[in-house]
Amino acid sequence: MVPFGGWDMPLQYSGGTLSEHLACRSSAVAFDVSHLGTVRLQGSTAFDLLQDALTNDLRKIAAGRAQYTHLLDPADGSVLDDIIVWWVADDVFDVMPNASNTERVIAAIGGRETTGERAVVAVQGPDARRRLSDVFPEAAEVARFRVATLDWHGVPCTVAGTGYTGEDGVEIAVPVDSAAALWNAITGAGVQPAGLGARDTLRLEAGLPLHGHELGPGITTLEAGLGWVIGWDKAGFRGREVLERQRETGVRRLLRGISTEGRRPPRGDCSVFADGQPIGVTTSGNFSPVLGHGIALAFLPPDTADGTEVAIDVRGSSLPGVVTKIPFVAKK
Repeated sequence: MVPFGGWDMPLQYSGGTLSEHLACRSSAVAFDVSHLGTVRLQGSTAFDLLQDALTNDLRKIAAGRAQYTHLLDPADGSVLDDIIVWWVADDVFDVMPNASNTERVIAAIGGRETTGERAVVAVQGPDARRRLSDVFPEAAEVARFRVATLDWHGVPCTVAGTGYTGEDGVEIAVPVDSAAALWNAITGAGVQPAGLGARDTLRLEAGLPLHGHELGPGITTLEAGLGWVIGWDKAGFRGREVLERQRETGVRRLLRGISTEGRRPPRGDCSVFADGQPIGVTTSGNFSPVLGHGIALAFLPPDTADGTEVAIDVRGSSLPGVVTKIPFVAKK
């Protein structure tokens, strides 16, 4: 157990991070992600409040769908938080911030925090839906980026086809009084528990950003290579003017992948060199259990070509690598 965002969270269970990671890629695992925030907005003004604050365009979806989006700092366009919005009903939205950013999100959009009223269990992996169907068959049917309010033995749950692993699966928000019972039912159906360690290596293989690393102060949506979450066709959103200027002038750095040699893991905040000259810095790095070698995300000059040979300075020692496309591990 480790402190994380004000919570005590499982880093790993008895099987260890490597076992949990591989189980998610080959079968199914369950994560307790109750540390993620939940802010509920409802009523006739909820849609407009979110549309005016967040980068993505809610007109692209409808009730019963989920959308990935960003909340920007209006001064410099950097990403204050990356968020999933669950559009629960016609005028009901559950906004899901990162663990430590809930107060910041409430200050920007309002709403009522409901984090303490529910737990969230993420069931992920190619076998997740089959295993879940033995316990909560209606939840197993919630499709990718869909949202549904469902009943589990008399307990109302909100289920979304979302996750943070690059695998198929769902996330289930369940009232806290019933959370342990649901968890035990899911793990009793053969779904292996998994902790934060595996969640991080899985999201890294999938090339997914982590706030505080690939997103955060001084980092814009465009620099992170996530321009698809910007609703340029809507009237406006916080930080739009900054991003418009950056779109016109071009970014000075861009998030890229690096595959390194051998099992030695690269780390974040390491300098990246090409031809002996510093060209960027890593944001995250680790050993890839699926690929069997190190991988890293890094901010590099936007014209850096795939296949460029680089070296990462890891505590004074040079680790050779090659610039590559992300995700490192692609799933259908």
